[in-house]
Amino acid sequence: MTLPQAGIIAALWTPTDRDGQLLPDELKANLEFLQRRGIHGLMVLGSTGEFLRLPRAARMRFLELVRAQTGALPLMVNISHVRLAAVAELGRHAREVGAPSVSLLAPWFYPLAQADLAEFFCRGAEAAGLPLFLYNFPERTGHRINLETIAAVADRVRLAGVKQSGAEFDYHRDLVALGRQKDFVVLTGGECRLAEAMALGVSGCVSGLANATPELVLEIYEATKAGDAERAGLATARVKRLVSALAEVQFPLDVAAAMEARGLPTGQPKQAVSAATRACYQRVVGNVRALYAQWGVAPG
Repeated sequence: MTLPQAGIIAALWTPTDRDGQLLPDELKANLEFLQRRGIHGLMVLGSTGEFLRLPRAARMRFLELVRAQTGALPLMVNISHVRLAAVAELGRHAREVGAPSVSLLAPWFYPLAQADLAEFFCRGAEAAGLPLFLYNFPERTGHRINLETIAAVADRVRLAGVKQSGAEFDYHRDLVALGRQKDFVVLTGGECRLAEAMALGVSGCVSGLANATPELVLEIYEATKAGDAERAGLATARVKRLVSALAEVQFPLDVAAAMEARGLPTGQPKQAVSAATRACYQRVVGNVRALYAQWGVAPG
């Protein structure tokens, strides 16, 4: 299978019922929707997929369902966990079901030296026996993956890429430069600045919003590749407006709201949700539905 190293990689939503059980039919509908829209690949069980809210067995089952329905579509499977033994188990499972690559966040909560981060990543990749994407999201993990750490990992295992998320946009530039030396790609996690990131040499975007509006994110990518700044700018303006309309609810409920507004199945929240948040969520869904109608976006 091809590695997801360029284009728009949808950070796949994980539909579950009110008891946290996976919903295979809803997953199938969402995967068919994304594949019809021409998505370039999937990130499975990442932050948008709420991997932290799923038992390990459910993560494995979800990957099996995705793998059975996606054929040769490029996949990266997030195998992040704070315990290396769990990372290894998830990595071996990803290899057994035929996934082409895995991704890893830094383990969260406890402080770690950069050399120990590198050791964690290398052991995880070695256990999986698959190409690795490092997933840098310091606002969530408490650890920035520094350039020397990435270089050390690239010298020991097959580093396919780095996904850069969070507020440090300029870090894309340094990552791209290192990637050219060490033969890996850089993917951004920010749809609103995708065109800017591509100008720095970023090869694509791992996008949560692509679950709901893959055409819009694909338009930015394709227009930027074609050198059509005006078309990319128009699509970017719409993405920014969508993000603004979703801002009343927290991530990843904002992704669910964008999907529900388009008639796509999301299941039930995996977290405790207050009456106030539910009311806000429904208001946001209505506002986004009106925005889609204004833009002529067809239901899913």
